[in-house]
Amino acid sequence: MRKIAVVSMGLFLSLFLVKGAAQAAEKIGYIDLSRTFGEYSKTKSYDKTLSEKEKTYTDERDKKVADLKAFQDKLNLLNDKERDAKKTELQNKLKSFQDYDRQKQADLRKEQEEKMKELLGDIQEAVKKYAEKEGFTLVLNDRVLVYQTKNMDITSQVIEILNKGGK
Repeated sequence: MRKIAVVSMGLFLSLFLVKGAAQAAEKIGYIDLSRTFGEYSKTKSYDKTLSEKEKTYTDERDKKVADLKAFQDKLNLLNDKERDAKKTELQNKLKSFQDYDRQKQADLRKEQEEKMKELLGDIQEAVKKYAEKEGFTLVLNDRVLVYQTKNMDITSQVIEILNKGGK
């Protein structure tokens, strides 16, 4: 009976040690994606470039709106016959402005999406590089976590890799 108890205890301890070793082999971390985007130098550069393009677009748009209002004001001063003759011209100018506005907004959105994809790709590469180097089995986005400890946060290390240019 004592022999069975010793063997059972031995099996129990070996299972416990094997389970503990398997858990120790799993290395899990997480990354604060918002902070990573915000502190990545390339993000700041892209934001500045896109802001400048948006300002240029806004200035052009404001000028076109002012021109349309001026044309409409002149149109209101004309008599009915002259106003009817110029109404088609106003409609054409308005349609042209709407097409311009829609196209510029689409271009800005497309460029922003392309930059975001590029930045996300850079971040994923940096995470992969760091995870492989440090032996992480799993790296999660902090937004999907309900609870996490700070010792599992690898955000600073990933940001450092990104800003050094070592994707």
